[in-house]
Amino acid sequence: MATESLVEPVPGAPAATADLGDETALVVADYHAGIEIGLRYERGVELQSAAQQRRERLLGLLAGTDADRLVVLGDLGHRIGETEGIEREEIGDLLDAVAVPVTLALGNHDPGVAEAFDDRIEVTPSNGGRIGDVGVLHGHTWPSPAVLGADVVCMGHEHAAVRLADEVGGTRVERAWLRGPLSRAAFADRVEIDEWGDPELVVFPAFNERSGGTWVNVAGQSFLSPFLPDGLEGGEAYLLDGTRLGAYRAV
Repeated sequence: MATESLVEPVPGAPAATADLGDETALVVADYHAGIEIGLRYERGVELQSAAQQRRERLLGLLAGTDADRLVVLGDLGHRIGETEGIEREEIGDLLDAVAVPVTLALGNHDPGVAEAFDDRIEVTPSNGGRIGDVGVLHGHTWPSPAVLGADVVCMGHEHAAVRLADEVGGTRVERAWLRGPLSRAAFADRVEIDEWGDPELVVFPAFNERSGGTWVNVAGQSFLSPFLPDGLEGGEAYLLDGTRLGAYRAV
């Protein structure tokens, strides 16, 4: 992946470390606590809760990277609206176990989370924020001018994935990173740019493997973010193990 970047993926994990200047952060996107309850009501799918496994996986990454802060790029919770019941319990247990400050870039699923845990997490506006030279946002809205002035912009929301074919015609879907220069032209008529940082954009895979995603290399798949794909015309895809796939549209 990109060399000398402020943001470097953790090999084999849907997470990255970010150099925030005076802190090192572990950054993840789309945790979707309580997703199993959501899938039951939304799709009639019955799945055993993986809350403990999610929490232990995240805590292991925090310990392994010796991070000073946890940054979640939106959708810490799954329910849109008030956070309650099993989802609230899962988020509370996670925050009890995390020993570092937590920053949440507010996602479209998070208003209830921000209200329920406002004394325990720092929350950016929906159009993101900037920590040192790193811009963070969920990606469901147009970013703030401050975010576009960063050296690197990190976002989630897309749950980026690639569909891969094997030699005998079988297919599999794998979560993926997207990285590349952010295109200024994509924001010309939508954001008043005070300072253009000529940033690299890093689109994170979803931390929660049960949350589905956008197959970025399949024709007809629509992106969720209002500034994609126009904002990342030259982007490349990478698997979680670091395998470089090349231009994401050509995978």
